[in-house]
Amino acid sequence: MKRILLTTILLIGFISANSLSQAKIGWVNSKSITEKLPEAQDAQRQLDNLVTEWQSELAKMQNDWQKKFAEYDKKKLILTDQGKSDAERELQDLDKKIADYRNKKFGQSGELFQKQNELMKPVQDKIFKAIQDLAKEEDYDYVLDKSGDILLMYTNDKYDLTDKVLEKIKAFKK
Repeated sequence: MKRILLTTILLIGFISANSLSQAKIGWVNSKSITEKLPEAQDAQRQLDNLVTEWQSELAKMQNDWQKKFAEYDKKKLILTDQGKSDAERELQDLDKKIADYRNKKFGQSGELFQKQNELMKPVQDKIFKAIQDLAKEEDYDYVLDKSGDILLMYTNDKYDLTDKVLEKIKAFKK
């Protein structure tokens, strides 16, 4: 949300600094582009296959845990204290193994995230380069992506106010 607000404020600032008749703005829907590219579809199929395989393995592990828990639950009244302790430890170990597997495969820096980056980065780079090339060829000053959060995909450097803003901030400190 903050990113959308910041992008909107920056865009309004750029537009007010340069009238709309001077700035040429275009937009793309990168999600739509991605969905139509064969290499992106192949990458998505590979990811889907991996996810299906990993979810199947996870389901097996969870079923195994449930069976062992049901067995423990049936026998817990007749088990010795040592037997209960061993069974509970085994269940806890299995539970930890399931959580570790889930995190390893699906966590923030898990294999799915890494594989997604590996397979989709070339596609995203190709899209980004095509947007930049088209923007330069057709003299666009700004190209926005409307598929998710509004992102500036390309900007003409002549509208970059970064240095001026930094100078202003330095002037405030004096």
